[in-house]
Amino acid sequence: MSYVASPSVRKYAGDRGVDLAAVAASTGRETLAREDVDRHLSGGAAAPAAGASTRYWDVDHAVHGPVTQEATDRIARLAADNLQAASAVIPQVTHHDRADMGAVEALRARLREEAVGRGVRLTALAFHVKALTRCLQAFPRFNASLSADGETLTLKHYIHVGIAVDTPAGLMVPVIRDAGRKGLWAIAAEIGDLAGRAQARKLRGTEMGGASMTISNLGGLGGRAFTPIVNPPELAILGLTRTSTEPVWDGAAFQPRPICPLDLSYDHRVINGADAARFLTHYAALMEEPRRMLI
Repeated sequence: MSYVASPSVRKYAGDRGVDLAAVAASTGRETLAREDVDRHLSGGAAAPAAGASTRYWDVDHAVHGPVTQEATDRIARLAADNLQAASAVIPQVTHHDRADMGAVEALRARLREEAVGRGVRLTALAFHVKALTRCLQAFPRFNASLSADGETLTLKHYIHVGIAVDTPAGLMVPVIRDAGRKGLWAIAAEIGDLAGRAQARKLRGTEMGGASMTISNLGGLGGRAFTPIVNPPELAILGLTRTSTEPVWDGAAFQPRPICPLDLSYDHRVINGADAARFLTHYAALMEEPRRMLI
């Protein structure tokens, strides 16, 4: 029986001596993920089982009205496999907070002329990346990965930040290597370069994977909150939505302030709620005083 499996799933199965063709034949599934390998090793049934799959997915939709069918993109299928595996294995929790972007926007305005001279688009995302690197330094357990058996935590001494990019071919996540060692201008330039080449599908394989943590930025599209899915082997992911003007009490009166929602999803096997709250509180404080993270 033919089947589809991402390179990571193929390696995962190969390391454990599992024949994916046999898994596909025994389960009736055409798209395989890590949990299928795990269930095969444990002797458990696949989910959904072949009968359930036929009942709920393999139906004739044309019976109910006109339809059009199109093949899914390979990148989209790989992303779907990884997200399905992540949802099945990781006990995820999302902590929500917000950051006042007034100081960042004021600094961006003062640096606008210099940005033009440098030929760099200085977006708020560059500040978010910089703040994230500082938080990963302050909270090293967020910059770690948990082994498949849950027995070993690998703490990383580098900081690579993934940037989720929405492309016509699906979601791609290029990585800013050694972001903790780079200044704001270098980060801003790299974001522009990586995002542009992601849209054109010109990223090299070495420019993806290995991130300490990923930022999923929906700010240009809208929304007030969402629950991003942790991208294993990372332990957390930061979601950003659109900054909006909101009234904030300054002790004497309400003042209009640009507020950015922050959504931090994390693996509860390693990170607890108190850690997540401290992490985002520290993050928001950096965004509210951006000069602190540029020193």
